[in-house]
Amino acid sequence: MKIKEIKDNIEKVLDDNKAQNIICIDLKNKSYIADYMIIASGTSSRHLQALSEILVTQLKKLGIDNCRIEGRDSSDWKLVDVQDVIVHIFHPEKREFYDLEKMWSEHIPKQKAMI
Repeated sequence: MKIKEIKDNIEKVLDDNKAQNIICIDLKNKSYIADYMIIASGTSSRHLQALSEILVTQLKKLGIDNCRIEGRDSSDWKLVDVQDVIVHIFHPEKREFYDLEKMWSEHIPKQKAMI
């Protein structure tokens, strides 16, 4: 499965399960850590946990087995590492605090895109 297909499936699973404010940032010319970063919000700590677990389950059904969830013990943030797509699922206040959209949406000169 191509990375864009994986990204599209992730966005669909998040949307189908009522994640809020889903955005995707193209990292291809900004970082070598991933091709895409998807950021979404959940409505409660339980919703964050459910979104991350549902996402991993649905991706496994598509044959993507090497997904990891970080932040299992956190009540306000989860990270799902899916090959070349990083998914952050935040409680709205934490999302606003970290403001990853602003940090990663800014233009980064190519010579500094080594993160």
